[in-house]
Amino acid sequence: MNSSIIAGSLLRQLKGQFLSNAAAGPVLFGQSPVILYGISLGGSRLLSTAAAESSKTSSSDQTAAKSSKPSSTGKFKVEKEVASYWGIEPNKLVKDDGTEWKWTSFRPWHAYTANTSVDLDKHHDPATFGDRMMRLTVKALRWPTDIFFQRRYGCRAMMLETVAAVPGMVAGLHLHLRSLRHFEHTGGWIRALLEEAENERMHLMTFMEVSDPRWYERALVFTVQGIFFNAYLLAYILSPRLAHRMVGYLEEEAVHSYTEYLKDLDSGKIENVPAPAIAIDYWRLAPDATLRDVVVAVRADEAHHRDVNHFASDIYYNGLALKEVPAPLDYH
Repeated sequence: MNSSIIAGSLLRQLKGQFLSNAAAGPVLFGQSPVILYGISLGGSRLLSTAAAESSKTSSSDQTAAKSSKPSSTGKFKVEKEVASYWGIEPNKLVKDDGTEWKWTSFRPWHAYTANTSVDLDKHHDPATFGDRMMRLTVKALRWPTDIFFQRRYGCRAMMLETVAAVPGMVAGLHLHLRSLRHFEHTGGWIRALLEEAENERMHLMTFMEVSDPRWYERALVFTVQGIFFNAYLLAYILSPRLAHRMVGYLEEEAVHSYTEYLKDLDSGKIENVPAPAIAIDYWRLAPDATLRDVVVAVRADEAHHRDVNHFASDIYYNGLALKEVPAPLDYH
């Protein structure tokens, strides 16, 4: 009997609090108001915390007001607003010259200056039957690419990067899952391989600004990526040593392709247009940089990826695991 009276009293208090909140403004949810796309969302809350959150309610109301702007019709147009409930707010960054940093896919501290002094002529001579098979496989893959793209190096680079960005992600994922299963460190190799994959993806984002692939080339990307991802995953599971060796040879071919790209730029066969803004910020190029400067930086990146993958393969060849040798982090 007493418990029923107490429960009824508590329900009346909660009902009164809920109605008072609804009349006063945005309803509260959890510990603070939620502003999503300029709209307040929420539910009822206990009396004991209502006073403590009144100031937050006022602040959130102001945020909601700022996110709505009157249109020409007199109605309010709602702008996208990040939820404040989780305490995550987008950071506005500025460059050294005071202009706003407009890229969200990478931040200023991810940018770097490419080491173009890297030896471009390095080559791994096949030492085993597996090495020779990987070398022949890469040469066989280059043949249809030469026929399909001819000397259209802009579109060729886009296709190359959609493939080149796969191995680092696959290898990093494989090592990540292995690390979880075996409760072991990986010597920094997960990060190194994912950095490689992200770097290759940034190459693609750059060449998208200077090339316009045709519809059948886009369809080809879907096909090639689907086949290559699964084939490389299987190869890495069976033999990481050979998988890294194959990528090393792929990167050697990439260095050759970008060298040919530069020859056509220097001869005037391809117009040396201004460098895309994303490339200038990513590689910290000069404001007046051109496409040639971009290709030089990309070629240097590919040479570094060549070195990392041949190095990884050599580690396995010597009977060691990657975790036993520190990864070449930030090797650009």
